[in-house]
Amino acid sequence: MSSPAYARPVPPRARRAAARGGSPFDPQETPLARTRRARRMARELALIHPDAHCELDFANAFELLVATVLSAQTTDKMVNRVTPTLFAKYPDAATLAGADRADLEEILKPTGFFRAKANSVLGLAQALVERFDGEVPARMADLVTLPGVGRKTANVVLGNAFGVPGLTVDTHFGRLVRRFGWTTEEDPVKVETEVAELVPKREWTMFSHRVIFHGRRVCHAKKAACGACGLARWCPSYGIGPTDPEVATKLVKTPAASDTE
Repeated sequence: MSSPAYARPVPPRARRAAARGGSPFDPQETPLARTRRARRMARELALIHPDAHCELDFANAFELLVATVLSAQTTDKMVNRVTPTLFAKYPDAATLAGADRADLEEILKPTGFFRAKANSVLGLAQALVERFDGEVPARMADLVTLPGVGRKTANVVLGNAFGVPGLTVDTHFGRLVRRFGWTTEEDPVKVETEVAELVPKREWTMFSHRVIFHGRRVCHAKKAACGACGLARWCPSYGIGPTDPEVATKLVKTPAASDTE
């Protein structure tokens, strides 16, 4: 069986500070050196994940906004199973705002927390109708005023529906940029601010997709595939997972296997 497309066998090298229990962030690394390293890693991610994209299915900004809100505490794959039925019945903000709650909850049940999610999308749709004539606004300042919409969701919509560059700081993104030694911040807004200084603005949206792909397929939360990671040369966390290429390659997930965890 061939290796997963994302596997990059790594020659043996010394384990880094993070693998020995130290912090991945090096306070002695100059801002210029960190920026250069970050941009080199960003270029490599583009080579590793040329197919990176938003894994939520959508036809317009309204569908993407609702799908992103529904993706909390579940997988993109599960949301993609539910949204065709949802949008066939409620194709726009006006129809969703007037949805029968019991019917809506039944549609959303597979995504988990369906009562809370029904509340969220009803409130969201009603706010769109009342304040934006049923249209999804294309400004961060407006999007974050909507019920259930924070900067992460707003950046997903801006970047993928409107072409406005944005960094999507989800759990994968935050975990990886901390492992990369780019930031020590835990707060998503602070992470976004620091990473924005390292990566060119025009690349923010695609860079976010690539980092998330890498987190889902290679740099897993519990056991990173260090020995099969194309970023190993520049990553201070090299060694937190298996470094043997053969062992590490078995941890790398294909798109079909990882599919939006």
